[in-house]
Amino acid sequence: MPVSPNYRPDPRFPDLGDDFSDRVEPATFPQAVLRFRNDRAAAEVGLDNLTDAEWIAHFGRFQPLPGQSGPVAMRYHGHQFRSYNADLGDGRGFLAAQLRAGDGRLLDLGTKGSGTTPWSRGGDGRLTLKGGLREVLAATLLETLGVPTSRPFSLIETGEALQRGDEPSPTRSAVLVRLGHSHVRFGTFQRAAWHERPDLIATLTEHVRSLYHPGVAVGDVPGLLRAVVEASARLSARWIAAGFVHGVLNTDNLNVTGESFDYGPWRFLPHYEPGFTAAYFDQFGLYAFARQPEAVFWNLTQLAGSLKLVADAGPLTEALNGFGPAYIRELRAAFLMRLGVESAGEDADQALLDATLAFLRESGAALRWEPLFFDWFGGFASSARALAGPRAGLYRGDTFEVFRAALFAHDSDRPERLEDPVFASADPEEMLIDEVEALWAAIAGGDDWNPFAAKLARLEAARRAYSLFR
Repeated sequence: MPVSPNYRPDPRFPDLGDDFSDRVEPATFPQAVLRFRNDRAAAEVGLDNLTDAEWIAHFGRFQPLPGQSGPVAMRYHGHQFRSYNADLGDGRGFLAAQLRAGDGRLLDLGTKGSGTTPWSRGGDGRLTLKGGLREVLAATLLETLGVPTSRPFSLIETGEALQRGDEPSPTRSAVLVRLGHSHVRFGTFQRAAWHERPDLIATLTEHVRSLYHPGVAVGDVPGLLRAVVEASARLSARWIAAGFVHGVLNTDNLNVTGESFDYGPWRFLPHYEPGFTAAYFDQFGLYAFARQPEAVFWNLTQLAGSLKLVADAGPLTEALNGFGPAYIRELRAAFLMRLGVESAGEDADQALLDATLAFLRESGAALRWEPLFFDWFGGFASSARALAGPRAGLYRGDTFEVFRAALFAHDSDRPERLEDPVFASADPEEMLIDEVEALWAAIAGGDDWNPFAAKLARLEAARRAYSLFR
């Protein structure tokens, strides 16, 4: 391929050696039909100049990109629904490449559905096309709503008929590539601790510190944990503000940069419901919407337990105890971001957070989660728009007046954003389950990708309009 000047390969994880990963070979698929390519993300890493044929060669056939050392399946353990599993690892994916973005960050190209590995545990190593479609949709909307997330990079249909217990079968197959800021999981540390290898913990700790948290001093393990705690608190708060339920918050599904990834049975809230769950198998609501911060903190305690092999418990506990205050601080900031207003001080910001949740709680199923933030984005500047819109009749009563007063105590943040045509629409872009199923039905029934493409175009327009990442 012709190498772009912006393409900067920098494979680092394979250098850690065989204790952390295994060399693997990608599956050979009967066909490769390009269904999605993220040219905006590709431009950030110097891969936007690829032709479709070259794209398929690298992300469907997995011909090595220049300067990369070849795919590796990462080794890790994890607590799954709080039961320890020492038989994990990349079972249907691998780390395909690492490269530098324009801002200098080290990013991963990781796969899903690329074939069997030593950690497949009898599985076929494949991904359903519907599963790939769902991950593209989830990650795209999360980015739009300001959540730190991996980004869908490529989706290629692979021409196999898969048998699955949770989808009508046979069903179509695909291979997904995501662009993310590290696939080093909490479970990566747990595996080293389970093997009682403080040397591996020390190696991994320095790897993570130097590449992802360079502001932490060399050898400061509690400082590194503190950085991961703060990043995880921010992620948890952004999930809540987005009304998002990840579904499977195991220790192998959280990483050291506080970036959300690996979307399986996710859901967005239809309306405020603390006990709302995403996974049909989460029978006790362990990972319900409102319990997600609790789940993340529990997982952080497992990471801290692994780090006890190389650091004293006291400073690690102190770092862990920073999660609660960091989460509340980040939750206030996340709600300000979603409502498009500036901080008015801690007390006023907390009042707005409390009032927003109280109004959503009182409204119940009558008011969907996302429209509230859309209608009132920008605060006072959106009053006429909200009170003339389709939900105007819901915006009344004492609890609403408390919300409105708290909102109007804050100045609009970049009010010029409201001039975007997106805000002339009656409704926001959402991603409720019925719409996901309708998009899939068009593909499954008539191979009609136009609704999917149109949805992505609308999400991109919304992303530009909100401009939540600064």
